[in-house]
Amino acid sequence: MTPEINVLYVDDEQQNLNSFKAAFRTRYRIFTALSVTAALDILDRDEIHVLISDQRMPEITGVEFFKITKERYPHIPRVLLTGYTDIEVLAEAVNQGDIYRYITKPWDDLELHNSVLNAYDHYKANKELREKIAELQKTNDGLNRFVYSLSHELRAPIASATGILDLVKMEGRMDDSGDYWKLMDACIQKLDYYVSQTVQFYKTARFKVEHERIRFEALVRSLLDLYSTSNGTRDISFNVQVNEEVPFYGDVFRIEIVIANLLSNAIKCQRPEEPDKKISIGIRTRTAGAAITVTDNGTGMDTEYVQKIFDPFFKGAQPGGLGLGLYILKEALEKLNGTVTVESEKGKGSVFEISIPNNPEK
Repeated sequence: MTPEINVLYVDDEQQNLNSFKAAFRTRYRIFTALSVTAALDILDRDEIHVLISDQRMPEITGVEFFKITKERYPHIPRVLLTGYTDIEVLAEAVNQGDIYRYITKPWDDLELHNSVLNAYDHYKANKELREKIAELQKTNDGLNRFVYSLSHELRAPIASATGILDLVKMEGRMDDSGDYWKLMDACIQKLDYYVSQTVQFYKTARFKVEHERIRFEALVRSLLDLYSTSNGTRDISFNVQVNEEVPFYGDVFRIEIVIANLLSNAIKCQRPEEPDKKISIGIRTRTAGAAITVTDNGTGMDTEYVQKIFDPFFKGAQPGGLGLGLYILKEALEKLNGTVTVESEKGKGSVFEISIPNNPEK
């Protein structure tokens, strides 16, 4: 049976190569080379698992040879055999990763054998790691393509269907076919929301945090303008108080996600029977950070739900929702090193308090 480990031993003395072959020929598949040129030819041609070299050779030293092989074949562990002790050279070679281990000559067979086995285990572990990384990269590429399809290819037919429904509404024909048009409208809105939440979660988890000047007043107003076009905000009064005492710097993408999900949650939790629906947004910036508070007089929730609402796909407080909004909010806050606290009472409403550190320009 051919030994599993391929070992290349480089030495300018044939006697040393013969001794190595005699000692280990039954344990490894052995390759030998009398010169650096011959060794590089073997490395180009065969898969070598462990590389062994003598330190003193007429062309270059073993350490210098290992520097070359480290650049060309970085994943092969290198074992140096030396007949003399040059601590400075060896220490530098070890620290720079040029050699995996060094052994003094004449070598001890057991010590050298154990070193080869350890080096081979190191080679296998690195190879498995590279394969796992390649698999992860392949999976990541597939995920990128999937999210691209969600945000572009799937959004296109949703936009077309929404446009058709808008024409039906403009022509006042929503009641022509009973509730069919309304059911279709509700389904399309829900599908668009699911797609938006999925893409939002992906971007929150993947995008790099970027710091820039945040103007909360304009940000909140733009979000309220966006939500004002939806049917769910028609009977809700919004009270906005923004006090930007000092300039605030943060990741505008994730901060917008945080505020948008707070507003969306407050809107969805309104009670239909409440005659005076209210949502209050308070923001104050200081040198240390920004404090954001969103208060509503909606459905509220039992204490048992407060600790679970940030779990993915938890729908206890909003049975009709996807259960991702507050989870995405928490993920975004973690990227910002922010915190969130919740106070809620069933039938009376909820208060969400957010704290986000300020990251001023250096």
